[in-house]
Amino acid sequence: MRVPFRKMHGLGNDFVVIDGRETPLAVTPARAASLADRHTGIGCDQLILLEPSTLADVRMRIFNADGGEVEACGNASRAVGLMLGGEQRIETAGGIIASAATADGIAVDMGAPRFGWNEIPVAYAMDTLAMPVGWEDLAGPAGVNVGNPHAVFFVPDQAAVDLARLGPLIEHDPLFPDRINVNVATITGPDRIALRVWERGVGLTRACGTGACATAVAAMRRKLTGRRVTVDLPGGSLTIAWAQNSEQGPGTITMTGPATLSFEGWFDDAEYPA
Repeated sequence: MRVPFRKMHGLGNDFVVIDGRETPLAVTPARAASLADRHTGIGCDQLILLEPSTLADVRMRIFNADGGEVEACGNASRAVGLMLGGEQRIETAGGIIASAATADGIAVDMGAPRFGWNEIPVAYAMDTLAMPVGWEDLAGPAGVNVGNPHAVFFVPDQAAVDLARLGPLIEHDPLFPDRINVNVATITGPDRIALRVWERGVGLTRACGTGACATAVAAMRRKLTGRRVTVDLPGGSLTIAWAQNSEQGPGTITMTGPATLSFEGWFDDAEYPA
């Protein structure tokens, strides 16, 4: 069976997007990892599978390059928003999000962040605004769940951190039952943050939308910035705004930035067995 796909990216964080509403496809971890392989497959950071939804306009499933299915991906949300056009409600394993085209790119309402130790999650109760843990020079991270889990370290120079070495150590630490995305950030202005991300199941990435959201929210909670910031990643910049808290709890996060269609193609599903 020929399966059509779109190759898309958000700030260099790239995806193979399959519309399973048009061509249903069973995706297993093995098939996702094979398609994501940059030498023998199509190559991507994440495989995105769209399916029908009874709760929203579409269901988005997200598989990292290692084949593991994850809850959320901000850059992929913008890519799917661009592909579908207009205003969309998108069901993910991390909750329902909303996307809309704007003059500045695709804006995605990522929902409200979660801060409870058991919502991140971490293995035991602790303050997640400044977690009393550390790995060599990286210590006291903020924990934030924005559909998937993040640990955010604020450092004097994010470019100087050996994230390729420390990222996997922290990702797989038993403290994090679901593993963790690792963010190293430097405040570079009143409302500007430089950020690099080690993404669980992917590794170093040129951009991470949920990482930008988690880092911005952590900076706001620590009163390091205002409620609207620019986050500069190796692949480009995102604008993150966090609405004021309400009686119902934390406000929602809006992420705005570009998304790009690189090319379209097809593959034979027999070449990538489930």
